[in-house]
Amino acid sequence: MISLVEGGPPREFELTAEQAAALVAAGAVRISPGPRAGLWRIRDNGYVGAATIGGVEVRIRPKMPIDRLLFLLGYSRSVRGWRQEEVDAGEHQDLLPALAHAFARAAHQALGQGVLQGYLEIEESSQVVRGRMREADQVRRRYGLPLPVEVRYDEFTVDIAENQLLLAAASRLLRLPGLAVSTRRMLRHVLARLAGVSALVRGMPLPVWHASRLNGRYHTMLRLAELVLRGRSYELDDGTAIRVDGLLIEMWRIFEGFVTVALSEAFQPYGGRTALQDWRHHLDHGKRVPLRPDLVWYAIDPDGVERPAAVVDAKYKISTGPDGHNGDLYQMLAYCTVLGLRRGHLVYAKGDAEPYLHVVRRAGIEIMQHALDLTLPPTELLAAVEELAGSIIRHGANSGLIPVGPR
Repeated sequence: MISLVEGGPPREFELTAEQAAALVAAGAVRISPGPRAGLWRIRDNGYVGAATIGGVEVRIRPKMPIDRLLFLLGYSRSVRGWRQEEVDAGEHQDLLPALAHAFARAAHQALGQGVLQGYLEIEESSQVVRGRMREADQVRRRYGLPLPVEVRYDEFTVDIAENQLLLAAASRLLRLPGLAVSTRRMLRHVLARLAGVSALVRGMPLPVWHASRLNGRYHTMLRLAELVLRGRSYELDDGTAIRVDGLLIEMWRIFEGFVTVALSEAFQPYGGRTALQDWRHHLDHGKRVPLRPDLVWYAIDPDGVERPAAVVDAKYKISTGPDGHNGDLYQMLAYCTVLGLRRGHLVYAKGDAEPYLHVVRRAGIEIMQHALDLTLPPTELLAAVEELAGSIIRHGANSGLIPVGPR
């Protein structure tokens, strides 16, 4: 077993050439030759979680507390994701057992109120008319014979998308190692409650569900279930799919999602409009070089025209390369130039970067570097995001686009 800590120093492990090749292909860790044959230096590569890759069990513990990570994870999934008080990770310190425990508790509590039912559209051949007849199918398939009848009807059943996701997630978690006995007991209870729900077909897309008042008590565990099921595999940049028996999460995606969603909420009192991953902009007139800033905030100018008023890019940590975060600065300079802004904002996790103001020579553009302390309790962290939003608004007020205070 390879046990690592996010951001920690490399550790040495003995591996076969085949095992090392599988780890290199997966990209879940950074691996380099050690001082002798068969010994390899391994460190994290921006992922946290646990997985078995090429016969090697890899566990990467996040540097922040698990409850903080689950908070970021839930907040970044959606503006209406789960609430902090709904996600109970217990006393687990590793991500996979904590996530399994959180899912099992949420499912156990929600199913205790009864299994959700809904209407499912069914098309079948029947000996009796039920619902509506599919006339075109009847003529094409039965050649004028009266029976059986091709019908379509709605059935009130437990075999709906929400329950199928819960069944698949609980089944998958039960197959993974390292779970507490109490967690496994709750997961088996979840499976028993979902009798009559059909299993998902391997390789097929996950069923789609839509948040509503009717399935409100399912929201927390459905978010967790989707996370568990999406962790089965991931694609490399060349399109190669790597099978992962476990769950690995890219921390930069979690941080980016949290910052953009939380900031967009914090901007709401000031009016205007936010665009996440704004893909409409290009560096060149020929539109051959696309730009995609994490967040662009639009406001109305005195002439009543909507214009970009602020641009924000979230960076979980500074690159370990020789140029550090120079690439981040060049990228933000491009954003400001194209959007016509005098100031851009880079948001890092505190500890990897500290607040700093970069003034670009001869360009009149300033790039402000911010740092968020992810170890803060959720309420204090969201307060820090609101303070950051206010700072961005105040600095942009000089442009004449942004109101100085919230409405």
